[in-house]
Amino acid sequence: MNGRQQDLGSQGTICAGGRYDGLVEQMGGKNCPAVGFALGLERLILLIQAQGLSIGERKKSIYMVALGDEAQRKSMQIAKQLHQALPQVILYNDIGMGSFKSQFKKANKVDADFAIILGEEEINNNQVAIKPLKGQGEQKNMNLEEAIHYFKG
Repeated sequence: MNGRQQDLGSQGTICAGGRYDGLVEQMGGKNCPAVGFALGLERLILLIQAQGLSIGERKKSIYMVALGDEAQRKSMQIAKQLHQALPQVILYNDIGMGSFKSQFKKANKVDADFAIILGEEEINNNQVAIKPLKGQGEQKNMNLEEAIHYFKG
């Protein structure tokens, strides 16, 4: 058992399942291949609580908007640094190379709190642009270290 399963004691299974071919036929129906699973929501909640996490607490989320090949490469480096410095933040980094408009549509679709914008100007100035997406302020340009402090605050 790993540490997380041990947190649940002897009831360590959270999810189980398998193939149930023949079950429908045994219950009076036609022969039908089947799969199924069960998920113990109560056990999952107990596990979350045992790990010291809170249920229902919404994490901040950031959507990386990168314009161009160089910005896309840089966004991957920045995403790694942000993930290490801000493990409590949900980070989206779409590498689909969509337009500025389509990337912002995706940011809205995932209900991101902020966008980090990387374009030619930001790369040339060794900065990122942070745009609040829910009306919580103005867009700001800053270096990555400042951005990390911004998101921690």
